[in-house]
Amino acid sequence: MIDLGRLRALHAVATHGSVGSAADALGYTPSAISQQLAKLERETRTVLVEKRGRGIVLTDAAQQLATTAAQVLQLVEAAELTLEEQHGQAIGSLLIAAFPTAARGLLPAVLPRLIDDNPALDVRVSETDPFEAVAAVARGEIHIAVVHDWHNTPLALPDEVSRVKLGSDPADILVPASHRLAGKEFVRADDLVGERWICQPAGTICHDWLIRTMRKAGVEPDVAYSVAEYQTQLAMLARGIGIGLLPRLGRGSLPEGVVAVPLQPAPSRRLYAVWRTATARRPAIAVTLAALKAGWQDRDTA
Repeated sequence: MIDLGRLRALHAVATHGSVGSAADALGYTPSAISQQLAKLERETRTVLVEKRGRGIVLTDAAQQLATTAAQVLQLVEAAELTLEEQHGQAIGSLLIAAFPTAARGLLPAVLPRLIDDNPALDVRVSETDPFEAVAAVARGEIHIAVVHDWHNTPLALPDEVSRVKLGSDPADILVPASHRLAGKEFVRADDLVGERWICQPAGTICHDWLIRTMRKAGVEPDVAYSVAEYQTQLAMLARGIGIGLLPRLGRGSLPEGVVAVPLQPAPSRRLYAVWRTATARRPAIAVTLAALKAGWQDRDTA
């Protein structure tokens, strides 16, 4: 009988294109994935991988087996869903992904409630960018993800993924206290011409939002400092470096020397919980969505 874990490893390599990427997706080391593939070769008496340069490629036989593996894994998931439904309670593993400020500003209030109310649920969390999180949910590697987008930078979802809106997170222009804009009641995009921006790296939703928003106003933003972590951005601002636009969720108190100035029109990002539609009947999904909604409402009214 073919081992299910080895089929899962093969399927991950076929899906992600390399042993390293498959290991990242499954939470194993590349060596562990390679060992699973080697055991599967012996188990099936079939050559499944061939060396190419420093990496490997799957043989035609492996690709065919990976297709079958996908079908088998879907059947196993369906069986697990049925059993969990019959238990009538949230059990098994629950993998949550969240972007950094949601992991800091929302999940610490949500997780204790979720864990205490569902002792048979094994909750695990990974900090993941929204684009990557949605893809991981679609592949079945993550059960629920907290993601965000902006009105002019919507986050596309695959057909097999569902979502529910949790709320909106306003954002402000942040400047050093000595900056020419620090005392203004509000600013508009044309007030920001010539400024040097601190912003998240290219390819992130926040970076795309800044570029589209400023270009729409006829301004080409000068992103001089590409910084992923908001707390690092705040540290630079406190030293009089650049300007930034930071959402309020997970931002915390502003350090001395940093001033928030509202931008008009006022920007805000939309927060969603997303999950694979096929898993919606899992009690674990239902209780997690309820906990996320309650956590956001508690934060909103605090």
